[in-house]
Amino acid sequence: MFATAAAAVFMANLDLFIVNVALPAIGRSFGGSGLGSLSWVLNGYAIVFAALLVVAGRVADRSGHKPVFLTGLAVFTLASVGCALAPNVGTLVAARLVQAAGAALLMPTSLALLLDTTAPEKRAGAVRAWASIGGIAAGLGPVAGGLLVEAGWHWVFIVNVPVGAVAFALGVKVLPSPGRAGAEKSRLPDLFGAALLTGSIATLALGLVKAPDWGWTSAGTLGGLAAAVLLGVWFVLRSARHPVPIVELPLLQVPAFASAAAALTVFSVAFAGMLLGAVLWCQGVWGYSALRTGFAIAPGPLLVTPVALRIGAAVARFGAGRIALAGTVLFAAGILWWAATLETGSAYAASLLPGMILTGLGVGMTLPVLTGASAAALPPARFATGSAITSMGRQIGAVLGVAILVGVLGTPAPGHAVAAFQHAWYAVAVASLLAACVTAPLVRKPRPTAKTADATEAAKAAKAGAA
Repeated sequence: MFATAAAAVFMANLDLFIVNVALPAIGRSFGGSGLGSLSWVLNGYAIVFAALLVVAGRVADRSGHKPVFLTGLAVFTLASVGCALAPNVGTLVAARLVQAAGAALLMPTSLALLLDTTAPEKRAGAVRAWASIGGIAAGLGPVAGGLLVEAGWHWVFIVNVPVGAVAFALGVKVLPSPGRAGAEKSRLPDLFGAALLTGSIATLALGLVKAPDWGWTSAGTLGGLAAAVLLGVWFVLRSARHPVPIVELPLLQVPAFASAAAALTVFSVAFAGMLLGAVLWCQGVWGYSALRTGFAIAPGPLLVTPVALRIGAAVARFGAGRIALAGTVLFAAGILWWAATLETGSAYAASLLPGMILTGLGVGMTLPVLTGASAAALPPARFATGSAITSMGRQIGAVLGVAILVGVLGTPAPGHAVAAFQHAWYAVAVASLLAACVTAPLVRKPRPTAKTADATEAAKAAKAGAA
């Protein structure tokens, strides 16, 4: 069962990394499309993914996790064919929107299916294992993307087809069909609320991406940002009144869940900005091929999985908050290293590589730990909905990370590329340090072990005897 769910999650996560590496090649294939237009290949996907994740989670909680998971897998696989056959950027973005809808159905249900069959005391470890799948995809993604792009960027989407077909066939046979967890079986989720959320994120991304061309104080930029705020406020107010909202606001009143979800969102801003920025630096400034870029980026992502799989003991000893806090600081340190050392003629081993190692350690200490902390704070009946909310936050963060990076970079003249990237690195580092601040409510004193508890009691007894 785990292997089937893992294959689908791996495919969806791998798609993120290989598409990033392929983005410059896609632009050249479509007549040198600018970064602002190409960014929607990433952001269009992330926006729809974010808007539909909670809808998918609520439908799955009400209708059953297995059928929703299989539907999402089929949609994602078929949409991948559409992406591979796209004749222009507009068609590719449209196919990516459909692909995102499929991913939104399969991602939260994959975790819910796993938790449905896992004992309560083992769920935190199961969540870390599930989250580590993304790390495996991250490690393989850059190199795999580079290899596929060498054959043609279309292959970064074609590769999903056989994996999706096999996972679907196995899923029909091996996935469990537990009873429906939700109670609101007669009510649909708030689809208009999903539209409001989509509009809010899209107009915010549009304003940030187009600001360098339109001007930061232009009517278009300010109008887009204002529309994003108004739609966002409308979305929150509607969520507070709707019987089946996109975001269940009471869940955000659970302190551990709210803190972990917020930290995941902010950290995802930094993560997405780092990933796209590294690809653009390698190919745009250093002139690396897609394959060489993949190998250059791979050391960081390759660290994520071993760190995530071995972090459990440290989390038990020091607490999730302390580990995540350390991870976000390490990530920021890696980005600041880039800001200080990356130059057009700098050596890879002395500039990019140390930053990749620090960011890889930071991701491994942050994403799986915060994901586990958020899941552990919720009751079983809200596993799919809760994981959808945290995944939605991560996608919103990814949209903002890409949009901010594109907005800060703009289209610099050749002689100003290093300075433009320095500004972008500072923005990414600030986002990671903000995530560190958001983890503060999760920082708690670690629970005393049996040994320390016995020592404490003995000390109290000795003190009482002395008195």
